[in-house]
Amino acid sequence: MLEHGGGLRAAAARYGIATGDWLDVSTGINPQGWPVPPLPPTVWQRLPEVDDELEMTATAYYGTPHILVTAGSQAAIQALPRLREPGRVGVLQPSYAEHAHAWRQAGHQLEWLLPDQLEAAADRLDVLVLVNPNNPTGQRFDSARLLNWRAQLAERDGWLVVDEAFMDATPDHSLATRVGLPGLIVLRSLGKFFGLAGARVGFALAEAELRERLRELLGPWPVSGPARWTATQALADRDWQAQTRLRLEQASKRLVDLLQRQGLSVAGGAGLFQWLPLLEAEFWQDALARRGILVRRFADPPGLRFGLPGAEPHWRRLELALAGVRAERLC
Repeated sequence: MLEHGGGLRAAAARYGIATGDWLDVSTGINPQGWPVPPLPPTVWQRLPEVDDELEMTATAYYGTPHILVTAGSQAAIQALPRLREPGRVGVLQPSYAEHAHAWRQAGHQLEWLLPDQLEAAADRLDVLVLVNPNNPTGQRFDSARLLNWRAQLAERDGWLVVDEAFMDATPDHSLATRVGLPGLIVLRSLGKFFGLAGARVGFALAEAELRERLRELLGPWPVSGPARWTATQALADRDWQAQTRLRLEQASKRLVDLLQRQGLSVAGGAGLFQWLPLLEAEFWQDALARRGILVRRFADPPGLRFGLPGAEPHWRRLELALAGVRAERLC
């Protein structure tokens, strides 16, 4: 199993701090997610119904009918490599580690790529996998550039897989509306922007033949009835979505300013996190954890990813903790 953000119970045990006394900014999940109302009892009492309103609502939200509901994007990440014969797969480095892990586990030949190597690689790969905006660096890829790579790959029956887990804050940059083109696969999820990570609801957007193969592999009822109902309501709530995009834009700028005031250099980010390349990442992670602040550390390249604090007291707590670590480092 790969390491991810979260892991609050393990951190609490390691540092001797009760779980309720932590500020967790390690996941990139919206700390002020969509407010889930009480659920109708019937969604607990019946098997999930695939002819409910979820697909129709998702079609309107993503702007494409080429949709398959999955148990979060993780289910599609693990399944897609099993739908191709072993081949050459390029994955951006650094990026969300589950992609490389899944393709390697399925027997594919993996090639790590730096951003300036992507252009040339599209001519020789069978599959190119990108996260856009990238996690953890926040790098964004121009849609025209991505579609050009898609066309190059499709000439050899190849795939361009674009994980848009953090795209909801800036939907105009999504490739969702272009799905249906040969070889284009877009993954989306309700975990980050909507703050519904526990519901495990995602979508694989792809042409019909590929969706059907993926559907057969995933089997019946991949998403529970309560999760389907909750996802439908969240995707339909356009007022909340619009307000949240504005709030995240402001919060993202505030987080950059907070980090920079403590002498930390922000190299990139998305609406829900900021990325700091940092040689002393291990020291900062440990020092913050001793103060009850959980952040996500990456080893290659070394750096930290900070999610949003959420409530106002959390912002103040993060600022004080960073100032304390900075003072400790200078001693």
